[in-house]
Amino acid sequence: MVLDTLTLRVAFGAVALTLFLLFYFDTYRRTRSAYSFWWSAAIALFLAGSSAYLLNGTIHQIWANPLGNVLAVLGAGSVWAGARSLRTVASGATTAGTWHLTAGAAGVVTVASALDTPATNNWAGGAWFLATMALMIGLSSLELWRLPSGYTRIQRPMALAAGAVAVYYLGRCVAFIIDGPRGQVFLTVFGSAQTTLLTMMLLVVVSFSMAALSNEQVTRELRTRAIRDGLTGLLNRSGFMDLAAEEMRRLDGTGTPGALVLADLDHFKAVNDRYGHAAGDQSLRTFAAACAATIRSTDLVGRYGGEEFVLLLPGAGTVQAEVVARQISRNLEDLQASADFPLPTVSYGIAPLDGGDLNAVIAAADVALYRAKAQGRNRAVLADQPLAG
Repeated sequence: MVLDTLTLRVAFGAVALTLFLLFYFDTYRRTRSAYSFWWSAAIALFLAGSSAYLLNGTIHQIWANPLGNVLAVLGAGSVWAGARSLRTVASGATTAGTWHLTAGAAGVVTVASALDTPATNNWAGGAWFLATMALMIGLSSLELWRLPSGYTRIQRPMALAAGAVAVYYLGRCVAFIIDGPRGQVFLTVFGSAQTTLLTMMLLVVVSFSMAALSNEQVTRELRTRAIRDGLTGLLNRSGFMDLAAEEMRRLDGTGTPGALVLADLDHFKAVNDRYGHAAGDQSLRTFAAACAATIRSTDLVGRYGGEEFVLLLPGAGTVQAEVVARQISRNLEDLQASADFPLPTVSYGIAPLDGGDLNAVIAAADVALYRAKAQGRNRAVLADQPLAG
């Protein structure tokens, strides 16, 4: 059976338009997730690129063919940006670098297509176009594979599917260079008709997975916001208490020591009164940054309330916790240059976990913190022992 490329492209356009409308209005408008936005953009760009190819063989081919290449590359870049957006919350990944590379690649494809007689050559800039598509989709596969284990049950199948498409485009590129666009191998295995049919099938299947993934992303982001302090980005009190209680049960089960630190910014009210509440907010954010620069990935730190913070240090004794507290204060001093006013000093109360109840350990650290305040502030004081629950 001979596949008619023109008919398949028209069918692809109809399918892509239907999927775009369904996905945009049913998923993106409802979830507003970053991933659903990028997938909607990808479908729209693939649709526009395929539509531009329909002008091949007309007087408009001279501009429509290069435009189709560029739109397809931007669509693949959108897929990569969407995959990268899934890691934003967990690792701070952004799409800025993604689009710098995508824009550069699109520029190269534009120049290569324009210089390759696009008025008569349906495959103007073909080698550059196919190589770029393989790169963009391959990077999308890598981003999906790098998601934390268990992020979603469909991450591995999606990564493998994207990887297979990237390999296919790489095969097209190699066959195009070696065999040429009219070669038997290229036409039989990697021709435009076969690729259009494959892309249309994947677009339908993947779009349903995208809807589920977008919902998961929204749920994950909402869950993260629910346990984070909006001002400092640290855990809020309830988030810290839940995670700390779970961590203490784990430490108790393995017999691993740990320490809890309560920190309070000295004379914080005076900072607000003298320099304004904006200065107070900056003090809190700066102290949070000093904590983040000091603690390990296994430690927990949260804003306990007002100007008071709490840290849980698994595997650390009280002496080690005191070292951590001093390092936080040194980091805070190093950040003084970024503030337009004197940053407050910090007092610390430190208590061992010793298998005690979390509230009892916090109470012991609070007593030690009170002693630090009474002794002149800007110091760390160790609790004698946890108070009884």
